Amino acid sequence: MIKKPIAILLKNNVDKTGFVSTILSKKAPDILKHFNNLKGFLFSDIAIEKFIEEEYRYDIVKVASTSNKKLSDFSTGERRKVFLKYCLNQQPDFIIFDSIFDHLDTDSQSELSQNIKNISNTIQIIQLANRTTDILNFIEHKYEIKDNTFQIQKLQNKQKSYSSHFKNKIPDTLKKIDYEGNTLVKFSNVCVNYNSKPIVKNINWTVKKGEFWQLIGPNGSGKSTLLSLITGENPKAYGQDIRIFGHKKGSGESIWDLKKRIGFFSTTLTELFSRSQTLEHLILSGYFDSIGLYKKPQKMQFYVVEQWLKIIHMAAYKNTPFLKLSLGQQRLALIIRAIIKQPPLLILDEPLEGLDDENTTLVTQLINLLILKTEITILYVSHRVEPRLVPTTIFELTPSINGSLGRIIRIKD
Repeated sequence: MIKKPIAILLKNNVDKTGFVSTILSKKAPDILKHFNNLKGFLFSDIAIEKFIEEEYRYDIVKVASTSNKKLSDFSTGERRKVFLKYCLNQQPDFIIFDSIFDHLDTDSQSELSQNIKNISNTIQIIQLANRTTDILNFIEHKYEIKDNTFQIQKLQNKQKSYSSHFKNKIPDTLKKIDYEGNTLVKFSNVCVNYNSKPIVKNINWTVKKGEFWQLIGPNGSGKSTLLSLITGENPKAYGQDIRIFGHKKGSGESIWDLKKRIGFFSTTLTELFSRSQTLEHLILSGYFDSIGLYKKPQKMQFYVVEQWLKIIHMAAYKNTPFLKLSLGQQRLALIIRAIIKQPPLLILDEPLEGLDDENTTLVTQLINLLILKTEITILYVSHRVEPRLVPTTIFELTPSINGSLGRIIRIKD
C-alpha cells in the first residue's frame, strides 16, 4: 500500500548526506522506520553528478541508454528529466527528492513538481528541502530536522521571523578597491556562437556604479555566457565591443586586473577547493582572488574574517576543512569570500541556492545592507522571486532560433 508523501525541512547545519545514507542503508530512525524494509533511490544533483563522473571515467552511457547520450550532454532541465526516468526504471518503492528546484527555471520547476505529484500516486516520495516555500504544495505530512541527531519533529506552520544580524553595519574592508569611472560594464551588439549554434544575439547592456541588477532567463538562455564575458573567463569576448571598467576587451588588461575589481560567487566554486582548505583560509583567499591561500595575510585581514565568521555564526568552524562543512555552510562561506574585499562589482550567481530559511534571511539582509551602505554594483542571478530582495533593474534573456535576445525591465520604486 502506497503511503502519503512526506516532506522534511533540514537546517543547513544538518549532515544531509549522512541523513540520506541512514535511510538508504535501512537504518532510518523514528517515523521513517518502515522504509527500512523498502527499496529506495535518491534523486538529487549530487546523485546526478556521481553518474556523470562514472560515465566520464569509464566512457559509458548508463542513464540515457536509449538515446546513447551521456548525462553531461544534456541541459540542466533535460538532465533531470532523463535521470528521473532512470530512477523510475529501477522500480523503487520510494524515491528521495532532494533540493528539486536548484538550477531550474520557473517552467521547469512547475513541470517537475507535477511529475513528482503524479509519481506519488504509485511510489512513496520523501521530499528534502531547506526552505519552507520549497515544500511541494500537495504534501500534507511535513517534518523538520534541526541537528545531526536526526530527530524528526512535526514542522510548525508558523513562519519564524529573524532579527537583523548586522545592526546596520558590516565589517570594514581595510583597503577600498575603488573605480573612478561611472560605467562598469558596457556591451554593444554582442553576439556569441558555439560550434555555429547562436547563444546570444545583439546584446546591448550598460551597468553603472551603485546599481542593483538581476539577470534572468530560462535554462540555456545564455546567462552563464554573459557572466563569463564580464569576468574574463570566456575567450569569446575578444573581437566583441565589450568594455569592462572602461577598458575594451583585448586592449591589454589581464584577467587578474579584472579579478581585483570583481567579487564572484557561484555554486560551482565548491568543487575547486581542496580538502585541506580551512574555512578561515577559504574566506581569506578572497583578498587575493586565488583558489587557495598562497600569500601570508595581514593581521587585520585575519581580524576582519573573524568578525564575519561571528556574524554568520560560524566562528566555531574556523579551522574546519571547507569540504567537511554542510552544503549550506559552504555556500554561505563562499558568499562572504566574494564580498570580503568589498569590490566595485559583485556578481552573485544563485546566492540563495541551498540555504535554509535563516541563512536566506541573513544573505538577503546582507545584500540589502551592501546596497544601502556602499557603492558596490550588484549583479544578481536567480530564477526565484525573493520578496525581500528587489533589484532596481532586470536584464531578461529570451531564447530565439538566432540566439537569446536581451531586454531591460525597470522596476518602479
